[in-house]
Amino acid sequence: MCGITGLLMFENNSLPTTAAIRKMTDAIKHRGPDQTGIRLVDRIALGFTRLSILDLEHGSQPISNEDQSLWLVFNGEVYNYQTLKRELEELGHTFKTNTDSEVIIHLYEEYQEHCLEKLRGMFGFAIWDRRKKQLFAARDHFGIKPFYYYTDNTQFAFGSEIKSILSLDGLKPAVNSKSLFHYLTLQYVPQPDTMFAGIKKLEPGHYMIVDQWGNIKKQAYWEAKFEPEHRPIETFIEEIRYKLNESVNLHTQSDVPIGSFLSGGIDSTSIASYLSKRGPIKTFSVGFEGEHNENIYAKKTATELGIDHFDEVISVDRFFEDTIKAVWHMDEPIADPSAIAIYRLSQVAREHITVALSGEGADELFGGYRIYREPSSLKPLSWIPANLKKNIKQFIDEIPFNFYGKNYMKRGLTPLEERFLGNAKIFNEQEKRLVLSSMVNLKANWEPTTALTSKIYETSKDLDDISRMQLIDLNFWLPGDILMKADKMSMAHSLEVRVPFLDKEVFEIARKIPSSYRVTNKTTKYVLRKAMEDIVPNHVLNRPKLGFPVPLKKWLMGSIGDIMIEQIIISGIEEWIQIDHVVGLLKEHRNGRIDNSRKIWTIYIFALWHSVFIHENSVRLVI
Repeated sequence: MCGITGLLMFENNSLPTTAAIRKMTDAIKHRGPDQTGIRLVDRIALGFTRLSILDLEHGSQPISNEDQSLWLVFNGEVYNYQTLKRELEELGHTFKTNTDSEVIIHLYEEYQEHCLEKLRGMFGFAIWDRRKKQLFAARDHFGIKPFYYYTDNTQFAFGSEIKSILSLDGLKPAVNSKSLFHYLTLQYVPQPDTMFAGIKKLEPGHYMIVDQWGNIKKQAYWEAKFEPEHRPIETFIEEIRYKLNESVNLHTQSDVPIGSFLSGGIDSTSIASYLSKRGPIKTFSVGFEGEHNENIYAKKTATELGIDHFDEVISVDRFFEDTIKAVWHMDEPIADPSAIAIYRLSQVAREHITVALSGEGADELFGGYRIYREPSSLKPLSWIPANLKKNIKQFIDEIPFNFYGKNYMKRGLTPLEERFLGNAKIFNEQEKRLVLSSMVNLKANWEPTTALTSKIYETSKDLDDISRMQLIDLNFWLPGDILMKADKMSMAHSLEVRVPFLDKEVFEIARKIPSSYRVTNKTTKYVLRKAMEDIVPNHVLNRPKLGFPVPLKKWLMGSIGDIMIEQIIISGIEEWIQIDHVVGLLKEHRNGRIDNSRKIWTIYIFALWHSVFIHENSVRLVI
């Protein structure tokens, strides 16, 4: 795990400098505190900050092939690198290290862009091909590792984090108004855009080629697809057990201490259970005071598994102190309160280990979110013809008062394509117009957020509603929220997080499972729960998913709400947001009329981000 940077100056422009690439690389030193490497080759400068995991003595980067015609910087882990290395040696390639990074460069040398078809792991990397005078860059299948880039008429810059790109001379950060529009609904910025105008992120499962003149070609090399096979559930149970155990074993390749996050839910417990079979391990959890303190369940699980467990209860003061620091590390605003819990969790873990396994991805692969049960609950309304549904919904929308079942009917009468945009839906289209400033509304002519997801819905018409919802989350929620916060919050503390569920071989099994095995009337992740019987403790098997339940609703009732509004006011976002409307949301929340905590938090995180990265006259927050 590490941080990578690069600066390619196009033909007929000045060459990159050591000072420029060092400045970019130093900006993400926290990702790799063990070593820094810089190399200037032809018209490109490459930078690398290393967190030593494999071959501690010889794993420095940038790294080249034998004749130095190829130069690589790589962030991530290739879990099948030893098998690939043996194959490449049989083809005549020679190696000077025992690292997965060197395997990538020889794999590219042999197969060019088709090398990506052989990789099993998480990665963001770039290779400068001196013969072709072009840059080849790629991001892993699910988007576990980030890859940001910026280009103009003279240069192409990339990095593991946006802050490295922001260090470029003459680049003034500015808000991408279209991204803000979608962020208010999704609570994150959907790919390929970022909240910064002009800076983009390479989509998961994609590669790009940049030539010496600045021409860019971007291409998908992998796509998540569900193709259910109607087989006995026992066959899937057996396959899940075998392949998940294999994936965990592959994810334990490390020359440094390794452990696991443990929330007490089935996802992280499955990983910890398999990991504990290999020998003594350490696990880690955090929670909040109150009825939903996950530490209680994690401790019980750790006791039954005989695991050495460490935890921490996060106070409200600690949570908001961490929030300011976490926003800087996020690069972009991510209004998921659990990101702050992961920030603290990563710090607790880093005191003991360098690599942590985690359970991200199980919900998207095996149908774990409660919202996936909605198609079944709305089935009584499915017989109504589409045109009639539209007319009835319009009539209900015009009723000025609430009544029992009103929300149920509105959702049941709304097409799935309009109803489900992913696991978060903070502001709808009408609400966004109310919260955005008049200036933004006058200039705005953006497509609704539903336009982003329409392609996925269009290409999945033949699938059941549950599978279509999972595809939306796999393409948007997973890379935009879940994996983004996991990477940024862990790397803030120089901790590598690995996610065994998000292995392409595990997905090959998950995508063939019928939705009726994934989600039932009584539970989610049904087939995974069946597969984990006798592997995880019984009390874990049917626990409802909690995640990190942050008590925002309660906190906003007190002085915390006033402090948040004060910070919003001084952030300089009045150009974008109607501050009076946000104040009104807090008043409405405190009156008990409606829970506005997530809406206020979404604005608050944008305000802190704006203070840190954009607003020159605001009081700079101490990082």
